[in-house]
Amino acid sequence: MTTLTAAHQELFHRTPDECFDSFETLYDYCRRQRAQSHDLWEPPERVLLTHDMTLCVNEDGTELRLNDWSFSQLCRMAGVSKETINRLSAKTASKALEETLPRSGKPLQLLQTGDAVRSVHGVAYTRLWNDELLDVVQEFASDFSPPQKAYDDVHTGLYCGEQDLFAFLIDPGGWTEINGEAFAPGFFVWNSEVGRRSLGIQTFWFQRVCANHIVWDATEVTEFSRKHTAGVREGLDEIRRMIETLVKYRDDRRDGFARIMQIAMKESLGHDAEEVTKKLSAEKIPRQLIKEALEIARRKGGYTIFALVDALTHLSQDVRYAGDRVELDARIGKLMALAMAA
Repeated sequence: MTTLTAAHQELFHRTPDECFDSFETLYDYCRRQRAQSHDLWEPPERVLLTHDMTLCVNEDGTELRLNDWSFSQLCRMAGVSKETINRLSAKTASKALEETLPRSGKPLQLLQTGDAVRSVHGVAYTRLWNDELLDVVQEFASDFSPPQKAYDDVHTGLYCGEQDLFAFLIDPGGWTEINGEAFAPGFFVWNSEVGRRSLGIQTFWFQRVCANHIVWDATEVTEFSRKHTAGVREGLDEIRRMIETLVKYRDDRRDGFARIMQIAMKESLGHDAEEVTKKLSAEKIPRQLIKEALEIARRKGGYTIFALVDALTHLSQDVRYAGDRVELDARIGKLMALAMAA
């Protein structure tokens, strides 16, 4: 089993204004941001840097401010260190970028939101909006929700900032058994409208999420990512398929576990105390625990598999040493397999 730390890492670099209390508020924010944004396709010669380090675009001379990310992208396009540019005066810096930016003739793709340029790309980049990804999540994982808030009661697992989106969702009602242990399904999804990171998803089954949003004891971990090139929307099809598969496995396992529980609640482990004792002894359950469990099960109406497992699980908590208790719980858990064979 694996420990997953992606949500933990997000927690420690997200500011409170990037945190969202629910999937609905995150989705609404992404929809509004998309509605307020649009692409500008401009020939390089018509994108000018002013002495105030703003971009002058369009024939009317509209000036747009750069944020940290779009400024970093311009520096990379120019092949000039951002640290070097930051040490220059605004006038010198704008002149340096003007002289080093490529003039290939191919248009630049600028993402404008309000009076700011959020990103600068060439023609090879294909944008995928955050709400397009969330549409898929909403349609195929509507019963998933974020985990409990982190230790600071601020960070939620649902984040969207200037550069990217990250969402951590689980199904709190999806607990089922895998190889005799309890797991629930969950997944991470991520995207960036400005080229900060790829489009992607990681699905898994987990046993516990701590207050630092570390996912403990994860199994069946699968991951997919796609760069923002011409085929990026095909990535949504794969994300849709992975979520559908996760939900199907959840339903199949939950239904299968429910059937086993129904059998366990009806199927007797033996006709009398002597026969039950022999079967439990064969599973190496201590004699004293068997005697106490038989009495508890008898008072509850009979020696069903479920009644005996429930009684033994309760009694095992009084075992003094943790190692002995874990070993005993494993033996008790195997008794549910008798219901499958019934």
